[in-house]
Amino acid sequence: MAVKLDKVDVVVVGTGWAGGVVSAELSKAGYKVIALERGKNVIRADYIGVKDELRYTNRYEMMQNLAPETITSRNYLDEIALPVRTRQEMMVGTDLGGGSVHWAGATYRWKPYDFEIRSKTIERYGKDKIPEGMAIQDWGITYDEMEKYYDRWEKTAGTSGEPDPIGDKRSSDYPNPPMKESPAVRLFKDTTKKMGYHPYQVASGNLSKAYTNPDGEKMGQCMFCSFCTQYGCDFGAKSDPLVTVIPTAMKTGNFEVRTGAYVRRVLYSGGKATGVLYVDTMTGEEFEQPADVVVLAAFTFTNNRLLMLSNIGQPYNPNTRKGVIGRNFNGQFGITFLGARGYFKNKKFNYYMGAGALGGTLSDFAGDNFDHSKLDFINGGGIELRQYGDGAIATNHVPKGTPKWGPEFKKNSIFYANRSLVVWYTSATMSWWHNFTDLDPTYKDIYNDPLLRITNRYTDQDRNIAKFGIEKSREIMKAMGADIIDEDEVPQEFDHVYSGGHYAGGVIMGADPATSAVNNYLQMWDVDNLFVVGGSAFPQFAGHHPTATIGALGYRAAEGIEHYLKNGGQLAKGKQGGTSA
Repeated sequence: MAVKLDKVDVVVVGTGWAGGVVSAELSKAGYKVIALERGKNVIRADYIGVKDELRYTNRYEMMQNLAPETITSRNYLDEIALPVRTRQEMMVGTDLGGGSVHWAGATYRWKPYDFEIRSKTIERYGKDKIPEGMAIQDWGITYDEMEKYYDRWEKTAGTSGEPDPIGDKRSSDYPNPPMKESPAVRLFKDTTKKMGYHPYQVASGNLSKAYTNPDGEKMGQCMFCSFCTQYGCDFGAKSDPLVTVIPTAMKTGNFEVRTGAYVRRVLYSGGKATGVLYVDTMTGEEFEQPADVVVLAAFTFTNNRLLMLSNIGQPYNPNTRKGVIGRNFNGQFGITFLGARGYFKNKKFNYYMGAGALGGTLSDFAGDNFDHSKLDFINGGGIELRQYGDGAIATNHVPKGTPKWGPEFKKNSIFYANRSLVVWYTSATMSWWHNFTDLDPTYKDIYNDPLLRITNRYTDQDRNIAKFGIEKSREIMKAMGADIIDEDEVPQEFDHVYSGGHYAGGVIMGADPATSAVNNYLQMWDVDNLFVVGGSAFPQFAGHHPTATIGALGYRAAEGIEHYLKNGGQLAKGKQGGTSA
């Protein structure tokens, strides 16, 4: 029998950027907020002096343990899905702050085209440009409406950057200047500018200088120590919830976070969410946490699975193509990070210094910035050269054809140790009727609940956009002066490796309840006091990294939730299916 706890105003599942923003904003507004985190409690000091490549890069210590719970994966409807077993194959963040603590820091706004992709594609190219079976749709919100939320998140995060020369309008500059150029980044930017493109510095969650955000949280300056991706920051110099929204929420006195809290169900009665059921993973005790508003702000997989386990919303049926929960699974992994590596005989680069978002980029081939009339795909992607700061264990790049061992391997390994660079294309991922999530009929977690099953396969769209990106990356690498260029190979089929961490869809937003689960305030159409926030809301995936959009949607949702609470549960329906604050 679960222990029933005292009711609070809001219970939030997940403590990453999505849950952290919502928790901070509602706590600041005076509401009592409980946040539940499945992982352990951590503080910034836990990451000071921890630069252990074996522990974090090779053994993925900051990622979810897949023994108690994982996902299953298959390509086709008539296949039996099998569990994903290793953290190398599926990178899902855990612990306080979630995946937002181990992210690299690359910060992009998505484009007006991305938010109105179906309408704008048809307007420019006609309906026939969208292939049969492609399930893309407009978000029910425009870039102009999202802009203020992007701006607010960037100021909270202390983003360091410069405007995209061919980007979209901004209400203000980034709060901090861009990071310094390294010689490798300068070579990329100088070369692509000569090629007629419009390069700029990657906007960064690794801060270019010390900064105090609008909530009064102090953040450090990046030391270019190289240990960003898959690591917590030594210096409090990376935009993450541990140095921003979680401390802000704590200071209000209205916020409590409970770690080791594994949420199993959203409790639901009479058309309303009444709270959540969770297990204390240290003691095994079950608790019921009642709340006026429930917010699911966990990773995409968890948001999908909790709704299905709780029997909330109409599950997507791929045979009829009806239903909304599980629809439009998408994301960036596998085929979406391909490019070309160049080897230089007469140039050396010190890429053992770096930062997660130290890099150059260009958006000439992103979104609909280029004419697709004669191309066999829609959308595009950003082209990047990033200087992460390579570690000694993981970094051993040698040209293709080099033996895996022996004298030639040793010779090339030593010679090219500081002589290679990579340019890649972060291609967009379009949604399809056959890519979706549901509950697995065979495999269960340690509590005997079904695992989430992913059905996902590549299409000609995926392969064609990847080939395009690889070719553009090769052209840039050649112009940069590489003597040897190795191109990535385009896989023919998805191999069930979910590396990259950018998973999305399944609880998508839109203007029509028939094709979306939540409105443009991330409020469920079917349950008005249940909000589902995060990448699970993306109807499809743009050609840039997602964190800024997740943060912006957190502010959008917080605004809607506060309006809901202030008005006794009443919300005026907006013209695009959302609420009007």
